[in-house]
Amino acid sequence: MTEHDLRLIASQFCLDGCLIDAGPLGSGHINDTYGLACRTEHGMRRYVLQRINHHVFTDPPAMMDNIRRVTEHIRSKLDTEDKDLASRQLTVLDTHDGAGYFNDSQGNYWRVYNRVENAVTYDTLESLALAEETSRMFGWFQQMLTDLPGAPLHETIVDFHTTPKRLKAFMDVLTRDPHNRAAQCSEEIEFVHQHAEICPGLLNHLDKSEIPLRTTHNDTKVNNIMIDERTHTGVCVIDLDTVMPGLSLYDFGDMVRTATCSAEEDQRDLSKVSMRIDMFEALVKGFARSTHNFLTPAEKKLLAFSGKLITFEQMIRFLADHLAGDVYYKIHRPDHNLDRARTQMKLVQSITAQEERMNALVDSVFEQLA
Repeated sequence: MTEHDLRLIASQFCLDGCLIDAGPLGSGHINDTYGLACRTEHGMRRYVLQRINHHVFTDPPAMMDNIRRVTEHIRSKLDTEDKDLASRQLTVLDTHDGAGYFNDSQGNYWRVYNRVENAVTYDTLESLALAEETSRMFGWFQQMLTDLPGAPLHETIVDFHTTPKRLKAFMDVLTRDPHNRAAQCSEEIEFVHQHAEICPGLLNHLDKSEIPLRTTHNDTKVNNIMIDERTHTGVCVIDLDTVMPGLSLYDFGDMVRTATCSAEEDQRDLSKVSMRIDMFEALVKGFARSTHNFLTPAEKKLLAFSGKLITFEQMIRFLADHLAGDVYYKIHRPDHNLDRARTQMKLVQSITAQEERMNALVDSVFEQLA
């Protein structure tokens, strides 16, 4: 994408001021991201231009409808509570014809957001305090959307956390074993068979109306929270492509999976892999601060279990991709996805060993907030 093309794309949107610079920004793995700088009478205004990956998100108009509804609802609520914070939320810029995206002649979909100033993101959880604040913000995001009006949001990735279907996909590729890899991972395959009964655990509670569908983020990594540079408190939640109907426990469970592991996701030395109970406690404290007034009793009691389930689900996905020939997740060495699956398996084992203590921590934290 040349600078001339970027300027042509940017000219389709209602930018404030005169565009003076456009160029690559960040290193995202899914969408192509560029920074825009505009000169106005009151100083510089910066924006983020993105080309949406329509191979991953196959219905960009529906996704952008979700994002506009969510961001406008959050800003409208904050306008009556905290106008400064409202001004620092994501805003989807309109095109000149009033759309929230631009579809170019090559079939690419583009969007523009405001740039959230004086705030940063972190790629790793550098402290327990950051873990607690990250969790509080994802809980806050859910809390802000408990009264989202209108029809349910579009499902941008169908069955994203439907664990039984992930299990079925694994069993299908295992039956085919297209690259004759099953023999080298018999222990991991047996682990999946032994724990398969937990797959419908959350959906069973949903079917009994013990836990509700909510508006959830579905990608609760630390780098999707903007943190104020001065106060070190959360400003807004970003990367809203996967916002859709889901379970609150999906978001919390994925935080447990990504935040509490003591090692990298592809660690080969499994002796280094365990679930950090201090990090889990920080996540519970932050999440509970935002959610204790609206979570159901069943949701609270399933917080620890959700971490085990989502970690097991990710193990299934890595192992299935290894058997399939590494067609989904990028690999950087032979057996990379198998290494990832083994790390997730060890984390499930560590969570299981500490689950009773985890449940006691959850009870204690919510009792203190009651």
